[in-house]
Amino acid sequence: MKLGLYIFSIIILIISPFLGEITLNLKELFDSSTITYKVFWELRVSRVLLAFFVGGILALSGLIFQIIFKNALITPYTLGIASGTTLFTAISIVFFPAMILSISSAFGSLITITILYYISKNINKNTIAVSTNSILLIGIALSYFYSSALMLVFYMSNLEQNYSIVRFTLGSLDTVGFTSSFVIFVMATIMYFTIYVNRAKIKLLLISNDTAFLKGLNVHKLNLLLLIVISICVGVSISFVGPIGFIGLVVPHIIKLIYKKSADQLIFPVFFYGGIFLVMSDLIARNLNTASSLPIGVVTAFIGAPFFVYLLIKRNKKD
Repeated sequence: MKLGLYIFSIIILIISPFLGEITLNLKELFDSSTITYKVFWELRVSRVLLAFFVGGILALSGLIFQIIFKNALITPYTLGIASGTTLFTAISIVFFPAMILSISSAFGSLITITILYYISKNINKNTIAVSTNSILLIGIALSYFYSSALMLVFYMSNLEQNYSIVRFTLGSLDTVGFTSSFVIFVMATIMYFTIYVNRAKIKLLLISNDTAFLKGLNVHKLNLLLLIVISICVGVSISFVGPIGFIGLVVPHIIKLIYKKSADQLIFPVFFYGGIFLVMSDLIARNLNTASSLPIGVVTAFIGAPFFVYLLIKRNKKD
């Protein structure tokens, strides 16, 4: 099953650039003077690469957040990080148009995760563990606050800025050329490398924070390192494609069900299939017979929201 799934994923990755509204002439793929060349290389290949690396970042961030906060429902989306990033991006669009969106998005992501982490730690002052009972509620509260602030930014924006914000919040993988793909590739490499070199320490966190502490691990330092690196990478990713939800929730749980291994051994599978999940979602969005491409966030939410409800029901049954 695993081999078959892997082969199927590779096939999807290979054929994705060839599928779309415009039929390609395969004989013109390497002729730079043709429309086929421009559509294939500058639009579709770059888009597939962007989707793959963004999906990998979001899926792997969900896995690590679930380990750190000891909660199977934690993702950048449910923690409010996506909402915080969206708010700061909207503020940048309206009030600081000269600012690079990646900077404002990464700042919003860092601010949110810092608030979450330190509020959670202050709730549980007498323990090493991060509070698992309150962190999800704090994230939801922050999301509501950010949504209200975003409405205020909408009210203060003009029509053009309003349209830019709406387009951003819907999520889009539209890109021309490989600049965006390369930036996200760098972010994905940094994040993956940071997590991979700390996989032995992460394995200790899977047992318990107290056990990890007794083994000599500086739990606070490791958590902060992972949270900062992941938050920056997620923030930069969202600045390019908008808030795309549920990948960090759906993919890690599905991979755990398929592989049945410890989470520290699922770093590559979660990253890889997170990328494939977003590539497939984008393939669906691009090939529907609609006037324009369906926003990618709509597709992932359509798949992820029912799965989120399923996890809630399953969690309540266990409790």
